[in-house]
Amino acid sequence: MRSDGILGNREERGRKWLRRRERWLVALGVVLHAVYMLSIFDIYFKTPIVHGVDPVTPRFAAPAKRLVLLVADGLRADKFFELDAEGNHRAPFLRGIIERQGRWGVSHARPPTESRPGHVSIIAGFYEDPSAVTKGWKANPVEFDSVFNRSRHTISFGSPDIVPIFCSALEHSTWDTYPHEFEDFATDASFLDMWSLDKFQSLLNRSREDPKLKELLQQDNLVVFLHLLGCDSNGHAHKPYSSIYLNNVKVVDHVAESVYNLVQDYFKDNRTAYIFTADHGMSDKGSHGDGHPSNTDTPLVAWGAGVKYPKPISSNNHSDCGFKFVDDHVHDAPTPVEWGLHDLERVDVNQADIAPLMSTLLGLPCPVNSVGSLPLDYINMTKADEVEAVLSNTKEILNQFLRKSYIKRSNSLYFKPFKPLSHYSSTLDKIEGLISARDYEAAMNLSQNLRSLALQGLHYFQTYDWLMLMSVITLGYVGWMIYLLLHVLQSYTSLPGNSFGMEETLQKNNRGKIYVYGSILTGMLCLLLLLEQSPPLYHAYMITTSFLWVQIISEYKFINTLWKQVSRRRMNYIIKLLATIAISVFILEFLVNSFTERKLYTWCFLIAGATASFYLFKSIPWRSGIPIYVCIACWLLSLFTLMPAEIPDNNELVVCSGIIIIIIAIIARWLDFHAGVRKYWQSICHCKSKSSSFSSLFYLQALLVGLSSVMVYLSTVHRAEKQELLASHQLINWSVAGFSMVLPLFSENSLLSRLTSMFLGFAPPFLLLSIGYEAMFYAALALVLMAWILLENTLLNLNIVNKSSDSINDLIHGSDYRSLQLSDARIPLVFMVLFNVAFFGTGNFASIASFEISSVYRFITIFSPFLMAALLIFKLFIPFMLVICAFSAITKLNQVPRMGCYFLVILFSDVMTIHFFFLVRNKGSWMEIGNSISHFGIMSAQVVFVLLLFALTNTYTKDIQCNSAVPSTRKAN
Repeated sequence: MRSDGILGNREERGRKWLRRRERWLVALGVVLHAVYMLSIFDIYFKTPIVHGVDPVTPRFAAPAKRLVLLVADGLRADKFFELDAEGNHRAPFLRGIIERQGRWGVSHARPPTESRPGHVSIIAGFYEDPSAVTKGWKANPVEFDSVFNRSRHTISFGSPDIVPIFCSALEHSTWDTYPHEFEDFATDASFLDMWSLDKFQSLLNRSREDPKLKELLQQDNLVVFLHLLGCDSNGHAHKPYSSIYLNNVKVVDHVAESVYNLVQDYFKDNRTAYIFTADHGMSDKGSHGDGHPSNTDTPLVAWGAGVKYPKPISSNNHSDCGFKFVDDHVHDAPTPVEWGLHDLERVDVNQADIAPLMSTLLGLPCPVNSVGSLPLDYINMTKADEVEAVLSNTKEILNQFLRKSYIKRSNSLYFKPFKPLSHYSSTLDKIEGLISARDYEAAMNLSQNLRSLALQGLHYFQTYDWLMLMSVITLGYVGWMIYLLLHVLQSYTSLPGNSFGMEETLQKNNRGKIYVYGSILTGMLCLLLLLEQSPPLYHAYMITTSFLWVQIISEYKFINTLWKQVSRRRMNYIIKLLATIAISVFILEFLVNSFTERKLYTWCFLIAGATASFYLFKSIPWRSGIPIYVCIACWLLSLFTLMPAEIPDNNELVVCSGIIIIIIAIIARWLDFHAGVRKYWQSICHCKSKSSSFSSLFYLQALLVGLSSVMVYLSTVHRAEKQELLASHQLINWSVAGFSMVLPLFSENSLLSRLTSMFLGFAPPFLLLSIGYEAMFYAALALVLMAWILLENTLLNLNIVNKSSDSINDLIHGSDYRSLQLSDARIPLVFMVLFNVAFFGTGNFASIASFEISSVYRFITIFSPFLMAALLIFKLFIPFMLVICAFSAITKLNQVPRMGCYFLVILFSDVMTIHFFFLVRNKGSWMEIGNSISHFGIMSAQVVFVLLLFALTNTYTKDIQCNSAVPSTRKAN
């Protein structure tokens, strides 16, 4: 047996050990990233809900006996308030209410601007923390109090996604929803709003013959909630500037008018309060979720019992108080001229302020977890009652603060109180004294100041453990990266070390001592957390971090050997090592910044194309065509990150992209036949005669791409005309997409042939899921990936000629792969760049609102969130799969271990992850906060989905053969 190399003379045992260790390492990486990804919710976004808070009974008479809440899902403020092209009001009834009977303003929503968190803000008065995303928007992740809970009875009709959240577990409620099948994006969804109206009207009619129902309706503290989904569905399907969406605004206004007339005719007591609003808006491309004003600005109209009448605007009631809303809008935002409301006072609120407004109108306690501030400019009450209402609102928020303070104090060994509220009881006594003395203005100011401090106190306890958790998680990430690097150096390089864990007895004893001491220290830290009754995840953070550092310390002998090896190297090697590290950090920081500035990739590929082609011009004959091709391919891809992230619909461009994909495949097929005789192409081509079955497969794949282009045109045109998706079109689209992805498995196994087949195989589903220029991006990305392969093939041939056999023949025993070298770091780095450009080449994957739902309309139009999301994610993964296939081909071409390169990819990803960890924000605009969470989550998840994509693409690439001259050269040497 051979005894050189890192495996020594125990090859079989070494391979088994390596496989076991890597399975363990991958499992550890998945668990570690899953645990650490949850840490931002403990650090920045703990749930605001605290149980055990007592409600505050109001000390004023209820202005209203019942309340009607109308929520127009997905209604933008500007489309509601502005006049149409003819100068008429889109909502004439509600416009009349604004001008003659009630108050109006903009309700500012806080992202994520989705239906569930928006309704929770309106009805329960608090902003659901982002961790609720992990538990599902529809299911109730936690029990929370709401206005409906406090009512005597709640009547609700509307969407099956919203109404059950609040009413399914509520005994004192009467509710109903329409089937999910009604939510069809291929139709005009305004009939959904009429369904809710008809249900409410039927209830009133039925009560005339049902004494029990009539008695129930005559009770006080009654809430009627109608959820109107039409604008949301029509906005998604037809965009918010379409005639269907704008007509739906008129339908919503008609519903509001009809409900008002029904209630007034039925009760005849003028004791009903009405509130009309929306949970979120809608972007121009028909999506929502982020913090753009089109998503956060929603209309608010209130009228009826207990609501003030319109007030003309004047210099006295139009001043900037310096306050900013939750979506970072200033308080004194100018009203657009096209709204025609510049002469009426506008009262903007935070969305969570609507809950205390409704509670006050009904004389109910505010929901116990509400953080909304009562908007006084909406309620028509005496000064004494106004003060009592604000004080009730303040006490509710203060009770939450006191409850959180008590919980933390009782669990902490060293408690740090929130000092500004240390004398809150004396402040409450002072307010009560001022009320008794009828000094209402001073009592009001003091109550509002106390409420502001209580909100600050709630934030203080939300981030109480910030410093400790940040330190533990940071040490954990650093430890993971060091541990991963040690594994790569031990297992995939020619550095000396105990690479298979076969230590001598003394080393085993030393490791045993380290594990014992580490376990004792970890146990002491966990005991401390246990005494403080910390959440289970705190223990997981501490145990994971401690485990990693114990593993690192146990490798002290290898680290010592590594240090000696590096210190003995010549200065030029040290300089090369430092330069590699500096370049790697620069590229990774470039990628971090590219998450917020897509145009950086334009400069990246312009420079990369020019630099690579210049190097190739100097190294190989220009007649090979490779230098020119690499430059053109990079420059072509650089154009796409200049294009808008909101992809405009362009059906013709998608069809043309299919034709271009077929042309590219034909050229690749021709090169596979003829270019292999050239020195710098022969490693990737297979010049032997092709069998007829393989030729037939190529023609079949090209035919499927052409058929998918035809179906793109037919499906889109027919749906535009008929407003529905034909079952035959749907069947053909699903069949073509599914069948085409299987065919590459039966293609030839030469590198260029297999990659061309995969390029054709994934093209039909990508085209059928495309709506514009992203189809062209697919072709451009494939050209750049081919350029990368050609560049690596050229470098390989140059290395064979220029370098000695010792520098290229460091084989890992028992495999066909060589050891990793310092220069091989370029492969995972280039992969990182291409993998990330697949994220941002056609939009901003890091933004929740960048998903264009119309992409799935050629497969499904009936609303099915899970299937639609799966199709959108699959579309986004197709470019990633192309990048990973090219990466796998390059590792085979260069004969470097793919798992070793995978671990380097994860190492580089985690350098970015720890950067994004520090960039997570919980202040500022919610667009910035949401994006910071997305960036961190994407990088944390890469260890999982890159591995899954590696496993998936391995099915296509495992039998790729390269006609490389390297093996024969090694044997000769």
